[in-house]
Amino acid sequence: MAELNRKTTHDVLRRLIRAYARPERQHRPDAVGVLIATILSQNTTDANSSRAFDALRKRFASWDALADARSDAIAGVIRPAGLSRQKAPRIRRICRKLRDRRGEISLEFLAAMPADDAYGYLLGFDGVGPKTALCVLLFAFDMPVFPVDTHIERITRRLGWLAPDVPAGRAHTVLTPAMRPRDRHDMHLLLIAHGRRTCRPQNPRCRDCPLLGLCSHGTAHGNREGNSADG
Repeated sequence: MAELNRKTTHDVLRRLIRAYARPERQHRPDAVGVLIATILSQNTTDANSSRAFDALRKRFASWDALADARSDAIAGVIRPAGLSRQKAPRIRRICRKLRDRRGEISLEFLAAMPADDAYGYLLGFDGVGPKTALCVLLFAFDMPVFPVDTHIERITRRLGWLAPDVPAGRAHTVLTPAMRPRDRHDMHLLLIAHGRRTCRPQNPRCRDCPLLGLCSHGTAHGNREGNSADG
């Protein structure tokens, strides 16, 4: 296992910023919208989930209108995101549960809660796992949390930051304390960018990787690439 601490992770962040530039910090004021968009993004591409979310906002004038709609009508609108017959009733139940509990479909009250309590509250909804809950806290409330998606899990395992026996759903509990709170937003976005452009699941571009000197997986893979090219 590679050494995992705030110095190591900050060094990786600096390398990623040099390679890809620092991402813009964007606050998204509609936390329910962030939650629904993140649910739509599960097991699909960004393009497909964005198309489904845009169609949802166009079809329903408010979250109340969505809560009052039939599940099959919602499923038809969000079909581009895939798994629409699973996601549609989950989204509707969340909206209805919020309205029943709070009198309105809003999550703004989470801003006044400690991050751990807000996280626990979101996990109480069907279809909301660790990554989805943490994305809401990060992007809607700018809380210093660290969601772990498939790109981040893959990269951090290759870097040796995650032991093989750490399940994906617990990865954030290992990685978050090893990052400075102010680094977590940028690290999340930059590792995703790195996973899409360079540290891909198949055929990673190890010889072009800004983290190559820190990654034994990349060093071995890069050497194999070089030997193949030479041979």
